[in-house]
Amino acid sequence: MEVDPLSLDIRRIVTDSDLDGVVTGSILRRWWPDSEVVFGHPGELRAGLMDHLMDRKTAVCDLPRHPKCGLSIDHHQSNKPVGDEDGVISVWRATPSAARIAHDLLKNRIDLSDLDDLLVWVDKLDGGGVTRDEYLSDNPAVWLGRVIDVSEGTAMAVLEGLQRGDEIDQILEIPLISRKLRERKREREKLTEIIAERTVVIDRIAIARLDGLGMRSNGYHVTAFAGDACDACIVIHGDIGASFGDDTGYPVSASFYTNSFLHREGGIYDLTGLATHFDPDGGGHANACGCRIKPLEKGRVTDRKVTEEDVRENISEWLRLWSER
Repeated sequence: MEVDPLSLDIRRIVTDSDLDGVVTGSILRRWWPDSEVVFGHPGELRAGLMDHLMDRKTAVCDLPRHPKCGLSIDHHQSNKPVGDEDGVISVWRATPSAARIAHDLLKNRIDLSDLDDLLVWVDKLDGGGVTRDEYLSDNPAVWLGRVIDVSEGTAMAVLEGLQRGDEIDQILEIPLISRKLRERKREREKLTEIIAERTVVIDRIAIARLDGLGMRSNGYHVTAFAGDACDACIVIHGDIGASFGDDTGYPVSASFYTNSFLHREGGIYDLTGLATHFDPDGGGHANACGCRIKPLEKGRVTDRKVTEEDVRENISEWLRLWSER
């Protein structure tokens, strides 16, 4: 007999730390208001750093399914269940966002109508359906996604505001959020300059080297800069030599994105082939995915710290694979 996911006794929600994950968490928090919320990253979860948070009273959202959790809500292509997971209630659907799945689960149980407009934007932003003009606009929903930062508490502030039913404009006026919004607007101008300095286009794929800067960018910003000259992009971010679970920074990683401004119905190449080529824990969607950069010896993954040469070798192999499209 199929188990109703909403009948579970969820005490903890582990969710991704982007806009989709935050909105998903806020929806589930309306049903399980006393649950603890923990923000995570796919790499942390797959590295076992969140194992201590997992039990049958834990919901994992917009992140890879964990075998010890109770509920899994996800929409990523690479995380689609391939069989039964004993004890895990998996709700996977090919939707633009995980928030849409959570909304559909709960919309007939509680009033979620205040989130209707925001969900349209979450679907657009997470599912690659936003236009270039929309992304470059000052729409409040777009800026809401940009202010989310786990380390500075804005992710939780946004989640709690949405859980209360606050309007986006109200949330953006919260002092903590408004300060971050001003900071993000200043940083965005600088990031645009850095992307222009550190991006090259080779064989119609843009490569942005943002590693070592303490800055990140999604594919929208890079492809908005590169324009019609690229069909996709690779964004390198994080810190060379860093590892999850220590104080050395964020491990150097790559994110792959189709230029959805140009390819409105999907890209010309399944980018998960690049994300999983060296990293078995890589993945995501065909048009938006990521992985950690791996140390290589004669083209094979080895066990040591990543170097600058490894970054170049990873990129070189991805370019070879891309050339065979």
